[in-house]
Amino acid sequence: MTEKFVRFESPNTQLTEYGRIENDRVLLLKHAPWRSTDTTGETLEFESVTLKAPVEPSKIVCIGLNYHAHVQASQSADEAPKYPLVFLKPPSAIIGPDEQIVHPPVSERVDYEAEMGVVIGRTARKVAREKADEYIFGLTCVNDVTARDLQKKDGQWSRAKGFDTFCPVGPWIVTGVDHKDVLVEGILNGEVKQSGRTSLMIFDVPFLVSYVSSIMTLYPGDLISTGTPAGIAPMKPGDKIEVRVENVGSLVNHMAATD
Repeated sequence: MTEKFVRFESPNTQLTEYGRIENDRVLLLKHAPWRSTDTTGETLEFESVTLKAPVEPSKIVCIGLNYHAHVQASQSADEAPKYPLVFLKPPSAIIGPDEQIVHPPVSERVDYEAEMGVVIGRTARKVAREKADEYIFGLTCVNDVTARDLQKKDGQWSRAKGFDTFCPVGPWIVTGVDHKDVLVEGILNGEVKQSGRTSLMIFDVPFLVSYVSSIMTLYPGDLISTGTPAGIAPMKPGDKIEVRVENVGSLVNHMAATD
């Protein structure tokens, strides 16, 4: 059975709360859902709440060049990586659904990257691959926004990947979805630009959880963004970008002008 969990701003208190969606209502939770799914007894109309990014992670762990087709299309790699290419985004980069991606004035090209996100549900350190699913809370949608020109200029990715607003996440977390063969799409202004199945990833989700947890401890609510299919391209102010993950949902954001 699948369940949807959201983080939202309450219309009554303007406080940020966690909730579980049931039909057209949100059942308020006492805690973050990976701690407990106990409800407070209060419910709200789904249409009355403002969705926020469903996670507040201690870290966002991203995986580069994790689809064979993306490697083949990339100008920066001649062959598939032998080990996961791991990098971090700061939590300050996170925005939620319908929030605007800001084009930094120092960049001439900002790209979308549609990805499936894995939300950690238990503290994970040196997890065996065959046990990895026990540490996953659920799945979400992620846009690994990248200043492509700065990525090439710097030779490392922290600046290019780390600007404020460069990690849209949401609209919710879905539990009980099999991550093995999920369609991931990036849709720019209504046109499908990226389309790839997670079964075509170079490193699958259990391997990633095991590998990353052998490097750094993963805490509940942490996010692993699992890589993007081929088809990345630039956005310009006014563009609408949608990340769609099968059986999970659709994350929509627009690009704003430079700040």
